[in-house]
Amino acid sequence: MNTCQKLLILTMIWIGLACSAAVAEPAQPSAWEGDLTPIAASDWDLEKAAHLLERAGFGGTPAEIAEFAKLDPASAVRRLVDFEGAPESKLPPFDHSGVHDPDLEPFPPSRPATTKLASENGEALGVKVKPSGNRRLQPVVNRFFYWLRASKLETDRVAYWWANRMLVSPRPLEEKMALFWHGHFAVNESKVRDYRKHLHLLQTFHKHGLGNFRELLIATAKAPGMLSFLDAGVNIKGSPNENFAREIMELFTLGVGHYSENDIREAARAFTGWNYKDMSFVVNADEHDAGDKTLLGRTGQFSGEDIVDILLEQPAELFIAAKLYRYFAHDSPSPDLVKKLGEILRDNDFEIAPLIRTIFLSRDFYSKKCVGTHIKSPVQLAVSTYRKLGLQRVPGVPDFNTATRTLGQHLFNPPTVAGWAQGRAWITPGLLIARNNFAYDLMFPDISFIPHDRFPVDPLIRSVSKRLADGASISAATKPPGVDAGGQMAMANMMADMDQDFNTRYGSYRGWQMALDKVKPIPRHTADFDLIGVVDEAGLTTAEQVVDHFVSRLMSVAVSPEQRKQLVGILTTELGTNEIAAAHAYLEHPLRVLVQRIMSLPEYQLG
Repeated sequence: MNTCQKLLILTMIWIGLACSAAVAEPAQPSAWEGDLTPIAASDWDLEKAAHLLERAGFGGTPAEIAEFAKLDPASAVRRLVDFEGAPESKLPPFDHSGVHDPDLEPFPPSRPATTKLASENGEALGVKVKPSGNRRLQPVVNRFFYWLRASKLETDRVAYWWANRMLVSPRPLEEKMALFWHGHFAVNESKVRDYRKHLHLLQTFHKHGLGNFRELLIATAKAPGMLSFLDAGVNIKGSPNENFAREIMELFTLGVGHYSENDIREAARAFTGWNYKDMSFVVNADEHDAGDKTLLGRTGQFSGEDIVDILLEQPAELFIAAKLYRYFAHDSPSPDLVKKLGEILRDNDFEIAPLIRTIFLSRDFYSKKCVGTHIKSPVQLAVSTYRKLGLQRVPGVPDFNTATRTLGQHLFNPPTVAGWAQGRAWITPGLLIARNNFAYDLMFPDISFIPHDRFPVDPLIRSVSKRLADGASISAATKPPGVDAGGQMAMANMMADMDQDFNTRYGSYRGWQMALDKVKPIPRHTADFDLIGVVDEAGLTTAEQVVDHFVSRLMSVAVSPEQRKQLVGILTTELGTNEIAAAHAYLEHPLRVLVQRIMSLPEYQLG
């Protein structure tokens, strides 16, 4: 076993210990576990305010934590859940690049479908087929790939815009709830292929995220993004598609085991005809099955809305309440606690806010089992780091989307319809290394960084680009990398390609070119930290004080005396002294080394 493997195993052990026992011994009794009694004002302090801000949002700066600690618990929770003292957000709307136009609708499901449509109609996607000449369908193919590339790039811009909202919004819970619902009602760009639909769903989560679950469920079910993702277009009378009916039961309301396969088939019939036209919900009456359906013991000529109401008559409150609790509190609520939480949701007619308010005010939420036991998701890790260090904008280097994707959570690209697995699924040996790399790249940006939205990572695209730049013909340039452009066989292939209606590889390349012309670039500034300003503002004079300040600022879990000693040693070595004033002229780099080392601690993964 080599040193790296030993280190990874040791780190995994540390994480396991931290998840169960690394939290500093709590002041409250262990009897608080499972107790939904509101926490008393006399028990409220800085540590509990910090925990609330960590879970209800993306953490807080010392000043924000101190402000919340001065409030009583009920007022602190109202500020987060009911937005008291947090006026209507003045955050800027998403800045569209203008990549979409009506001619792209309805966008065909594939390249073959696009070229077939063009061959039959003489045009597709607003582009006419060339009347004669070489590669007559090439402009149509280019246009198809343009939209795939442009939508992908624009979707990543939406993710950046959302990350900035998470960072600076005066209503952090609004964003944290939207992130929860994004994982609950998971759709991804590879299937939807339209950034506008993702943005619309996100706006739906912002609007209804703390509101009524029935309204949220219906609005999501009618959203073009969800309809596209779960194949509404092929769910028609006489040939129902069961995708949405299955997911609304299994993943959105009830969970596995509370319905039958026949219930799925009958529900699918009720949703027949539901579809979208561009960005509008439509019901195609001639495709809707208006006959009787039997679902969960009920029979009638049910519509899609009726199915939602029938499902919410079942114990859906238990499934939703348990999932929300695991997201905000801890991973293993008892059946008795889930029952109590479900009753709160049911008694409030599926209003989400009263349930969240109860959780945040409960003694249980501040118990040893809850505080400092969550493994941060990649998005939580990144945004909370930015926020706690005082950033006012998400840095472009390292790339937010690339970093979170590498760590396992790429916004608008969940791996399955079930979203992300959460919890310990975020931690593997490889992902731990990636988390450490994120810390290093944030503090010490890569000088060889190349923006991925300006330079396609696909080696085939890069190969085509280089060959064309070197003077190769389209036929020669689009051969797979490594294929010799000369020789008799190559000439024969080239002539055959010249006779084709289109060249797919060139279309993919040209689509990227067209997309780059349209899509606005993501700003590529590095993180504008002012760590020296943090030290000066706090009046820190020794290495020990600096270490204690940044550990307190960044960590949700107490470091051991040995870890603290090591951190002080690292900073003192970098400074060459224990006195901050003596090293002030070159303080920034040592501070970045310290912060990077704190972020690399196993316990930093916990929040």
